Amino acid sequence: MTASLFYGLLLFSFVSAFTPGPNNLLALASGANVGYRKTLPHIIGVCLGFLIMMVLMGAGLGALFMRYPTIQLILRYAAFTYLLYLAFKIATASGLGRTTGREKPLTVLGAIAFQWLNPKAWIAAITIVTTFTLPQAYWQSLAVASIVDLIMVFSAVSTWALFGKVVNKWLSRPVILHVFNIAMALLLIVSVIPALFF
Repeated sequence: MTASLFYGLLLFSFVSAFTPGPNNLLALASGANVGYRKTLPHIIGVCLGFLIMMVLMGAGLGALFMRYPTIQLILRYAAFTYLLYLAFKIATASGLGRTTGREKPLTVLGAIAFQWLNPKAWIAAITIVTTFTLPQAYWQSLAVASIVDLIMVFSAVSTWALFGKVVNKWLSRPVILHVFNIAMALLLIVSVIPALFF
């Protein structure tokens, strides 16, 4: 991988990983409601799920979707339905130290599965596989791109979860926490509308 391609990959991975999107908003809400430690399986699942997606995209899954666009359409609507469910869970969460039993962060497997329904993850994986791999050293450049993005994704989702834990201190009043959770739920839904319908 050339230096210029590598630096471009670093910049793209940083921007795509740290900007708001479904993974980061879920991590923020989870960190605020159950803390960083209980959000860690969710973070690990995001990383593993995205890594699996990158490898499979690199192995030709994108070509399958181009040949059978109905599969992608089904995933798109399944994603939106699942996001509505997650938004409901976020909107009704009660926060750290105020658990009602409903506050369960995504598990490792749940977060892995969520990557397949996350439009931002799809866009990032497709962009990385098509832009930051070299035909003459395809698997090597895919491995480098996957490792770089894995590090960025872990750093980003962890940062958002830690920020959620920090803002929890300001969310000690139930009405403020409720408004925060509703705002996070709405932002989660809004974050995927462009990818789902346009």
